[in-house]
Amino acid sequence: MIQEAAITSAFGEIQPLLGLSIQASELFGQEGIFGFFTNSILVGLVVLGVIWFIASKGTKEMKLVPSGIQNGVEFVVEFLYNQVEGIVGEKVAPKAFPLLATLFLFIVIANWMGLFPGVGTIGFGQTTGPLTVDSHDPNFVPLLRPATADLNMTLGMALCFMLVWIWITIAELGVWGFIKHTFGPKGGLTGIMGIGIAVIFFVVGIIELVSILFRPVSLSLRLFGNIYAGETLLHTMGSMLDGFGAIPSFLGSIALPLPFYFMEILVGVLQAMVFALLCAVYIKLSTTHDEDHEH
Repeated sequence: MIQEAAITSAFGEIQPLLGLSIQASELFGQEGIFGFFTNSILVGLVVLGVIWFIASKGTKEMKLVPSGIQNGVEFVVEFLYNQVEGIVGEKVAPKAFPLLATLFLFIVIANWMGLFPGVGTIGFGQTTGPLTVDSHDPNFVPLLRPATADLNMTLGMALCFMLVWIWITIAELGVWGFIKHTFGPKGGLTGIMGIGIAVIFFVVGIIELVSILFRPVSLSLRLFGNIYAGETLLHTMGSMLDGFGAIPSFLGSIALPLPFYFMEILVGVLQAMVFALLCAVYIKLSTTHDEDHEH
């Protein structure tokens, strides 16, 4: 009880200082039919709208010799497909590409949209001047919150990937093929050595199953932790001059976080690459046939 009270007290002091809640805020209250609708879901819908708009514009009037936005869309799609094909192989790439490309594009745009001015700083709270809103107010609810800074969003993407991973794996190997691939001994040894190798690979298979169960957790926490940490860093730097007056506070909220924005732009791309790359590697590991190992 003492430890729990200490943790609660610590978070009670830190949260007003940073002005950031670790969970997304409900825009229409916790009760009612729209109680699930949070500020991170709103940003996620905006990201989906951006992707749909660019894709529809790039494929509306297809030309044999692409130009303009069609050229950019085809370049991105071809580049991503080549990367996916290089990892999962030519046979599995058509099945894995739609999900992996969608995850990468969604995460990149969501990460970058979290860097837009006003995201996390404009919302419903106590005003402290003509140019600012007191985001340190415990009751402050930002109108927009980076979609990938919400653990529910990152966990949802990870679970969707795992469902597609199961489908691709079963489609390629079958149920028995997956069991044999996971627990079956490799190397073709017989006799006492074969029995020993079989026991070892059975234990390795159990460890592999445990690692598979933890994949959604690791994928979601890695992405959430990095984006939430970046959001906290920018917010902290932007509030360094709070309390020195309206004008210094306003200028400091622009100048101090500015160098870190360039770092967060790079982090946004890297985290999307890591998420999609790990998903591709997981698909490759589970769809590799034993004959490939022997060769």
